[in-house]
Amino acid sequence: MALSLSAASHSLCSSSTRVSLSPATVSSSPPSPPPLVAFSSSSSPHSLSSLRSVASSSLFPHSSSLVQRKHPNRGSSNTVVSPTCAAASDASQLKSAKEEIKVLLRTKFCHPILVRLGWHDAGTYNKNIEDWPQRGGANGSLRFEPELKHAANAGLVNALKLIQPIKDKYPNISYADLFQLASATAVEEAGGPEIPMKYGRVDVSAPEQCPEEGRLPDAGPPSPADHLREVFYRMGLNDKEIVALSGAHTLGRSRPERSGWGKPETKYTKAGPGEPGGQSWTVKWLKFDNSYFKDIKEKRDEDLLVLPTDAALFEDPSFKNYAEKYAEDPAAFFKDYAEAHAKLSNLGSKFDPPEGIIIDNGPAQGEKFVAAKYSTQKKELSDSMKKKIRAEYEAIGGSPDKPLPTNYFLNIIIAISVLVLLFTFLGNNNSSDYSGF
Repeated sequence: MALSLSAASHSLCSSSTRVSLSPATVSSSPPSPPPLVAFSSSSSPHSLSSLRSVASSSLFPHSSSLVQRKHPNRGSSNTVVSPTCAAASDASQLKSAKEEIKVLLRTKFCHPILVRLGWHDAGTYNKNIEDWPQRGGANGSLRFEPELKHAANAGLVNALKLIQPIKDKYPNISYADLFQLASATAVEEAGGPEIPMKYGRVDVSAPEQCPEEGRLPDAGPPSPADHLREVFYRMGLNDKEIVALSGAHTLGRSRPERSGWGKPETKYTKAGPGEPGGQSWTVKWLKFDNSYFKDIKEKRDEDLLVLPTDAALFEDPSFKNYAEKYAEDPAAFFKDYAEAHAKLSNLGSKFDPPEGIIIDNGPAQGEKFVAAKYSTQKKELSDSMKKKIRAEYEAIGGSPDKPLPTNYFLNIIIAISVLVLLFTFLGNNNSSDYSGF
């Protein structure tokens, strides 16, 4: 998107640890500066090759680099991660992995790059191609170097380094699921909406199954609005979803040395958190809210980044309708964003089981006390009546924190109805003696 789908320019992680490989596992290709971290997977039968720095690009928002690279990308060829894994995911391991992702987010401040990781794996989807995995989408192909070295994916190797230990610990989770789990959890942990996710995505198994380069959006195309529609309509998304997803640029920074966009640092980024530097779209660039839309609309701070694709949201008539709405109504933005993110995360996926796996649904909750719900003819109850109803409600064990069973009020209504019918029947029998009056 003009949202950055790329992570290289948003370096939000607090540190970039270098993990060296033994000489036998390092690629034989000649070195090329600057080197990136190489990491190995204990769960993989294959060693990982060292990676070289790749220019940042992409328009999906999130972490390290959210913008698309202006310059050609460079990189070595080789598989980055294990080419094989379980076909589907285990629900209990997904839940445990989510908790570990939360810990990772709280210690590394890597929310943006993890959001971008999920977006970029899913954002290659082409609705005009039916066959899997040729259609692209959320299938874990981003773990392979041929796709990882695409210009739009510059810097995402850092996201893979962060989550690989979680994958090693929970091998019965597909990479496709782990990417999307990390992305949704990062939004939620940054204060954003809960994403209605499902899991069970099947991974591709070889680098040859990666999509061709060029499916992700650019940050500065000649016609930004047209470019956004060309890319996102291909995914099956509409104008509202394009604008809502763009709002995720409320997270992250762009670094000019990686993406070609933004300032080296601003008053909002020079002290971190994480590695200092870069230019953010918003003042509080680790908080998920509607600041992105408000700040672009007001255009009052030169230290905040506005890409051509960002500006287009308030210039194109259709986009502007939604951007104006989200700037004024954070609840509407959260609702639409959650729906759009969930839709994006499913694009192109093959699920096993076909209906997917839900991990966030807890046990059914009882009915909480809402006095106005029991008013009649849409007439609001008086405060005194609400207090009376609540007192009766709490007297029999109910409270907002300990709701009564869902059928409690239904049972009361049924009991009252039975009594009314009974008294009516008895009353009719007794009144027959006075029929002649």
